[in-house]
Amino acid sequence: MNCASKGDGRNGRKGRKGRWHAFLTLFLVAVVVPGSSWALEDFVFDVEAFARKPLNLGGFAEMKWEHMDVRRDSVFSRLFFNDDPPTVFDQLTASLQLNGSYTRGIARFSWLLYGSVRENTLGWSDRADVYESNLTLSPSPELTASLGKKSYQWGKGYAWNPAGFINRGKDPNNPEEAREGYITADLEAIRSFSGDLRTVSLTAVVLPVCADVNEDFGDRDNVNLAARLYLLYRDTDIDGIVFSGNSRSTRFGGTFSRNIRSNFAIHGEIAHVPRLNKPTVDQNGGLSRATISATSYLLGVRYLSSFDLTTILEYYHNGAGYSPAEMERFYHLIDNRGVQLSDTGATDLQRDLRQMAAADFTRPNAGQDYLYARLSQKEPLAILYSNAALIAIVNLGDGSYSLTPELTYSGITNWELQMRFSVLNGGALSEYGEKQNRNKLEFRLRYFF
Repeated sequence: MNCASKGDGRNGRKGRKGRWHAFLTLFLVAVVVPGSSWALEDFVFDVEAFARKPLNLGGFAEMKWEHMDVRRDSVFSRLFFNDDPPTVFDQLTASLQLNGSYTRGIARFSWLLYGSVRENTLGWSDRADVYESNLTLSPSPELTASLGKKSYQWGKGYAWNPAGFINRGKDPNNPEEAREGYITADLEAIRSFSGDLRTVSLTAVVLPVCADVNEDFGDRDNVNLAARLYLLYRDTDIDGIVFSGNSRSTRFGGTFSRNIRSNFAIHGEIAHVPRLNKPTVDQNGGLSRATISATSYLLGVRYLSSFDLTTILEYYHNGAGYSPAEMERFYHLIDNRGVQLSDTGATDLQRDLRQMAAADFTRPNAGQDYLYARLSQKEPLAILYSNAALIAIVNLGDGSYSLTPELTYSGITNWELQMRFSVLNGGALSEYGEKQNRNKLEFRLRYFF
């Protein structure tokens, strides 16, 4: 499902140039051909144009440039760059996302494809992924079955979904971006009623893990089960979620959301994992694993003001996360021994630290308590087709944070231009204070078709 190849940065300019020419040609074809008939035409109302079509196609082509100032003295920069990190990190990415569906009778086949070519300070890489590809059968409005690769969006949180047991993890800075799914089979049954309980649905999911199938989900050669019971009770959405299997430990969760007023809504999630194997650093500075019981929860609000300012606030407690003291022990371990190299290369300890850092400590929001805020103003200063936003993520345990102002303009049909500048700040041995980059400047141009 993942066809990725990477260069080592020593490829000749001709090879890299050829890849960029190929991708730019594809980009121009996607952009120019659909828009070649831009001439104005007389308006005609066509009823058939609004009829549901069996084949639907869409997607976008994107060019993105990123510039980062590297925090050379951070523990992660020295760990991953062998104590000699670069001063700046630049990256240029061209990507293409294609989505579509074909419906015939009770059957519907849908897909979501993603490909990119990327060149940065370290070299180039390219990838092609099938995010989704599944067949859905709906013999009646009350019963639906699907088979194939599918992305699940279980949970009510905007930046995090602690109860999304079979979801891919979100990037809190880009929570609405498409995510790769898993190969599953599921069955959903729905019933509607006329009383306080208006809707009940039950979804059962089978998720296998074996060679070349969902390998990154957990331990291989297992069949995992997940189920979600959904209730719409007195205008409140309620979910009960359970996961059981040997690829990951058993876990239970629940979610809710409700509109208090037309412009004010609240939502929440809770998840409990009775037994979780957690890598950590013990009091003596050694790498170890502990079996813990973890409970995570989230509470959030969304508010739309009379002047089109949308505010999203979320508090998230990550029961499986690391306390400031645990994070500091890991940082000290890297400081003391992690960047020392042997004559033949990385030591066993350094390799273990790199693996643990990549899997646990450098993942988004590895700490325990966070506050997320997104303020989005439609058409600020009366600039049509624009949107300004400010995103803040604060680690409440150590006081470190990221702050991202964002400006988006979509005044040209099918085009979107976005500019962002993120600042990451915090004291020594804090989460954002030890990130590899101090900031990130990003320009993104998208063409939708």
